[in-house]
Amino acid sequence: MSPNKLTHLNELEAESIFILREVAAQFEKPCILFSGGKDSIVLTYLAYKAFYPARIPFPLVHIDTGHNFPETLVYRDELVKRLGADLVVGSVQKSIDEGKVVEEKGFNASRNKLQTVTLLDTLAEHKFDCACGGARRDEEKARAKERIFSHRDEFGQWNPKNQRPELWNIFNAKKEPGEHFRAFPISNWTEMDVWQYIYQEKIELPSLYYTHMRKCFYRDGQWLAADPDFIPRRPEEVVEEREVRCRTIGDVTCTGLTLSHAHSLEEIIDEIASTRVTERGGRADDKRSETAMEDRKKQGYF
Repeated sequence: MSPNKLTHLNELEAESIFILREVAAQFEKPCILFSGGKDSIVLTYLAYKAFYPARIPFPLVHIDTGHNFPETLVYRDELVKRLGADLVVGSVQKSIDEGKVVEEKGFNASRNKLQTVTLLDTLAEHKFDCACGGARRDEEKARAKERIFSHRDEFGQWNPKNQRPELWNIFNAKKEPGEHFRAFPISNWTEMDVWQYIYQEKIELPSLYYTHMRKCFYRDGQWLAADPDFIPRRPEEVVEEREVRCRTIGDVTCTGLTLSHAHSLEEIIDEIASTRVTERGGRADDKRSETAMEDRKKQGYF
């Protein structure tokens, strides 16, 4: 292949780098929302390429639920150190302690929804006017409605019927005091694009994405982690050791595990190419209602 010939991955990369540079040009204090998942890792890598040899000009913002996989936190800290990036951590536990949110109780309790308040407080405290996220339009129907520059009102809320048109890669970042934007530089990528790009660029990932032995139990059509022990179990839910991996990473309480034998990027790509289950099909938080994601987004969620 000629070195001047663009593949679709090169074109996606160029578009994302353009968007990241637009964010830097149009906003006073942007940040990158970093979850430790593959999409936010790719987004951070793209930001690294966009501004190299300078440091990434945006801090990474991680909303820590207190119920994270330990592997995610280890990876986060190593990445920040390796890139010389700034890290801002918002604590859901702090929001609970301050009485801003009430922790859910019961077998299906999760801190995932509580992240919204912590996120909005963190953005306001540090006066971030744009938060770049790794959401993609192919993930979920609510995310398919997003613009690349997605406006949020003074309460941090999203109105899908009140978004600006985006024609010819012209992005409108005008806002009133107290409002902010979410920017989604990899909106046009698919899950397969992300994995192929990770393979092409040899991007390191948390070990959770590769098949490993983990204690888990079966509930409502999905395997959930029993290690770490954040999820209360019913008497009939038996803990087993299984070969699993994470297809998407979030709060332990809502991240479904995939039974898998994929130990390498090549095997993961082959597995995804043949699967008939959507990427977020294993996310328990999306199953609470038909409009679960859209409802959370309207309140200020990622």
